[in-house]
Amino acid sequence: MTKSVFLLLVLISVSSIITQAQVPKYEIEVVTSIESLVPGGMGRSRIISTKAKVDYLDFTSHQTAAKKDRNKSNRKDIRLKEYEETKLLNLYNEGGIRFQNVASNDALVTSKINDMLSQGWDLFFVSTGVESKMVNMSVKKELFKMGIKALLNDNSTDKSKNDPNGLFMTRYYFRRAI
Repeated sequence: MTKSVFLLLVLISVSSIITQAQVPKYEIEVVTSIESLVPGGMGRSRIISTKAKVDYLDFTSHQTAAKKDRNKSNRKDIRLKEYEETKLLNLYNEGGIRFQNVASNDALVTSKINDMLSQGWDLFFVSTGVESKMVNMSVKKELFKMGIKALLNDNSTDKSKNDPNGLFMTRYYFRRAI
């Protein structure tokens, strides 16, 4: 009976260790591409990434019904000064959508992704977003042809509230087992 209990305890311990070993632990890396839609080619387009280690708790406050202290983190302390910046070409110039620029940007983003993959990172999620309220319908039509349909939803007639600038942002989320 004692041997049976002992063997059962050993078996439970071993299975617990094996289960813990099977839970993957990852480090995460985020790479962001920002492509400008500013008319006239005046915008700035970049791939941004950082290796800086930051603890979000250093800039987090905890709110409760009894405690209503606002977060007093200083922006200059949050802002990173060490990051990698790769220049991209703007998607739009005075002549409209510049398809050569789209192809060039695709090649640069692909190069960055391939570099991350060669370092053992896995691309596991991609998130995109567009910010634009362009009045110029011809620009919207060009973007629609490219598949960026979200820009067609701006039906505002008040030109003072329309922003002729815009950007297309993509975040690439990578993970690597540690």
